[in-house]
Amino acid sequence: MTEPLALRSLRLPDEAATDALAGRLAPLVSGAAGLPAGGRIHLQGDLGAGKTAFARALLRACGIKGRIKSPSYALLESYKISNLYLYHFDFYRFSDSREWLDAGFRDLLREDAVVLIEWPERAGSLLPPPDLLIYLSYAEPGRDATLAAHTARGLSWLNALALSPPSTPPAAG
Repeated sequence: MTEPLALRSLRLPDEAATDALAGRLAPLVSGAAGLPAGGRIHLQGDLGAGKTAFARALLRACGIKGRIKSPSYALLESYKISNLYLYHFDFYRFSDSREWLDAGFRDLLREDAVVLIEWPERAGSLLPPPDLLIYLSYAEPGRDATLAAHTARGLSWLNALALSPPSTPPAAG
């Protein structure tokens, strides 16, 4: 994979902070923030580090209603909102880097679709670079996230996230 154009590290002390990060990214990938809709996001980290939780939060923030299933067994869950397609892949079960090609997934890696890929390293170097790679790691309590922009689109997202601090709920009174 190419060297990232920029990196940003974030401390996510709890699930709410992970959901908030996904909520801040959702308008950028869905087109709601005025940027072109679509993009590729790769999610990496150990088992249980929060990849699926982040993907679910992002899909929910993009407007997906109802149950959001993990693609661990089906390999792919797809969604559509208006004209926007969202594809959530999980390559964990792949033992050969060419399996995703054999499954016919290449055609779904469209620029105008939101593509989330968990365990992209299982596809080796056969995947195009992500716009944004999010690496999640345990940091009790919570997790750490490293966001790496690999394209101009990813860099614009990273810059937008840096300019928009997370909102905090009002104090209970």
